[in-house]
Amino acid sequence: MTELQVETRELEDVTLLYPKGFINAHTVRVFEGEIQKALQQNRFKIVVNCAGLSYIASAGLGAIMGAIEEVRGNGGDIRLTELNETVLNIFEILGFNHLYRIFPSEREAVMSFREPEGAGS
Repeated sequence: MTELQVETRELEDVTLLYPKGFINAHTVRVFEGEIQKALQQNRFKIVVNCAGLSYIASAGLGAIMGAIEEVRGNGGDIRLTELNETVLNIFEILGFNHLYRIFPSEREAVMSFREPEGAGS
């Protein structure tokens, strides 16, 4: 049993990633690999559902940072949902909550991609 498993689902044009366990320097390649797979398929609307994520180290945040330019450059985004308190605290300490949109539920994160550009804030 590895420290991290990442399940991927596709919902229309949105790719959902479900990391379970810990994202750290040892496991980040698994996570990165799933993001890269989505990008290779030209899928740039990505929601990371963190419900099963116990912990994310800086390596995991680096993986998101490493992909975000390509994702946003192609009109997509990486959005996060269902972060536990530990993971949310890490994001807030590092100011990631200002860089990424974080949603309470997966449905809201997916629906956010349905908003016409410029609607809402």
